[in-house]
Amino acid sequence: MTSASSIGKHQDHPKTVDSDQVRLRLDLAYDGTDFHGWAAQKDPQLRTVEGVLTAKLELVLRVPIKLTVAGRTDAGVHAAAQVAHVDIPQAALDGRSIAGDPQRLVRRMAKLLPPDISLRECTYAPAGFDARFSALRRHYTYRITTHPAGPLPTRVRDTATWNRPVEFARLQETADALVGLQDFAAFCRARDFATTIRNLEGMWWEDISTPAEPQLYQARVTADAFCWNMVRSLVGCCMAVAQGQRTLADVDRFLHEKQRSPEIPLAPACGLSLGGVDYPRECELEARTHVTRALRTISD
Repeated sequence: MTSASSIGKHQDHPKTVDSDQVRLRLDLAYDGTDFHGWAAQKDPQLRTVEGVLTAKLELVLRVPIKLTVAGRTDAGVHAAAQVAHVDIPQAALDGRSIAGDPQRLVRRMAKLLPPDISLRECTYAPAGFDARFSALRRHYTYRITTHPAGPLPTRVRDTATWNRPVEFARLQETADALVGLQDFAAFCRARDFATTIRNLEGMWWEDISTPAEPQLYQARVTADAFCWNMVRSLVGCCMAVAQGQRTLADVDRFLHEKQRSPEIPLAPACGLSLGGVDYPRECELEARTHVTRALRTISD
């Protein structure tokens, strides 16, 4: 297995998608506060990460751009290490400004993108790479304070506020009860024809309080994939148990329900950030894609 940062760095040997196209891997970061999520919307007035990034890439490369992303983040959710891919003609990279080196796009895009989006790296992707379906797991962090004054003014865009005190030990007890291959239907907004079965590999709470930021907690959450609103619901469930509103018996009941539960609070979007995506070794990329595309069941 290799980390998100070590796949698709092959500048010398671009991998073709068909006879004249190449696939590029894009490593991205963004502050999601002022975006209506990742996915482009029909309403042009709704500002999205995909919409802004696509427009600027098309301006530089002068070809139509269709992005595939590792994880579609919701409105207000951030990313420190998002991954996407795009297929373009090699000729689009061979102009004077790029000269066949995708990494030169980083400098070009830095001049065009707004301050809340950053293209960190752009590289040729290896054969079989798919930003979404090749992924082994995604890593999220969630930052939240229960202090009556809320977060520091300098952290208000990435730190959520919970208006009741919690018992820290209960946060981890609840998280431990959620880990595993489960049907998380009660924790997700439903999508047609989509499974809600996910392997939650780990959820770890940390008390990261300081004198300047008391009552500050962070959750690190890792799974093979996440359903719509799943991480925010997991955090909300932990917080509800830790404040005494719900019990571990409720958690067990939630894991046996087959639709979104109104008893599970949805934590605010601003505390959530995509922190990384893991991919397998290059020789296993295509096989991983086939596994991911298959409909999952609990028996898997």
